[in-house]
Amino acid sequence: MATESNTFDQLDLRLLSALELDGRASFSRLGAVLGVSDQTVARRFRRLSAEAGVRVVAVRDAEHLGQDQWMLRLRCVPDSATVIAGALARRSDTYWIGLGSGGTEIICMTRPRHPVDHDDLLLGKLPRTPSVVEIRAQQVLHRFYGGPTGWLRKLGALDDDQVRALLPYREPADGPARIEPEDEPLLAVLERDGRATYAELQQATGRSESAVRRRLAALLASGAVYIDVEYQSEAIGFPLAAALWITTTPAALHTVGEALAGHDEIAYAAATAGPSHIVVTAVARNTSGLYAYLSGPLGRLEGVQHVEATPYLRRVKQLTYQRPAR
Repeated sequence: MATESNTFDQLDLRLLSALELDGRASFSRLGAVLGVSDQTVARRFRRLSAEAGVRVVAVRDAEHLGQDQWMLRLRCVPDSATVIAGALARRSDTYWIGLGSGGTEIICMTRPRHPVDHDDLLLGKLPRTPSVVEIRAQQVLHRFYGGPTGWLRKLGALDDDQVRALLPYREPADGPARIEPEDEPLLAVLERDGRATYAELQQATGRSESAVRRRLAALLASGAVYIDVEYQSEAIGFPLAAALWITTTPAALHTVGEALAGHDEIAYAAATAGPSHIVVTAVARNTSGLYAYLSGPLGRLEGVQHVEATPYLRRVKQLTYQRPAR
């Protein structure tokens, strides 16, 4: 899938794609793979951070950790959705928050770490919010695409040799994915800056640098944590994103989900329990591109019975931070 942008060029896209593969790679290693100097990489990274909202962050993988995830659809009275979305964005258990339906609907993913957190939000705070007139919650059952598998690789900015050179080697995990209480100081730093140096991590945790290296390597190898890159897709020529709520026949659920994972337009796809069977995030250049996808690749999938599309009016929060209003 080719891309174009009035602001950023192909090298910027290649750098973003490289960071998606290994967000902690040094500027010198990135430069060697991309064929430019480390000073060029550093300069481009600073520019992308300032102008395209690029941040490298650590993310806890709820699926590997066996934790619940929920997709919420909140219908709000007019003029209240922005305030409620902002309050949700400040919670540590929410991500991917967007406004849809002309600004009266909030779409939000939650990943409560403890059952009490889920109960507090769904059974406590939200039902008591007068401006919320309807709550629909769908539990995520299975991820077809997304998480550690980023969307940028579908743009094909890097060749196979570059991808192989950047994919970090992981030692086989010793035991199941698990985050221990003593890992929290380490993750607190990495969730703010996934490129934090080992010296910074050592200072924050009080552990030796070798201990920090070993523990971070173990967390990454087990899948408990992955390093991701956040960015504004409009900066690379894809300003339109939409949530698609897809109903399938029971027998077609898995085959449809697997097919969706291979579509260039799909940045995230998961099976859910609720009114719809699959929820996806589709990314497009414009409304014509979204229409072409709905009527073409998606419309031709056997087993799809119903599709509801909710274009995002504005994205409020990505993985870990709230986006500024424009």
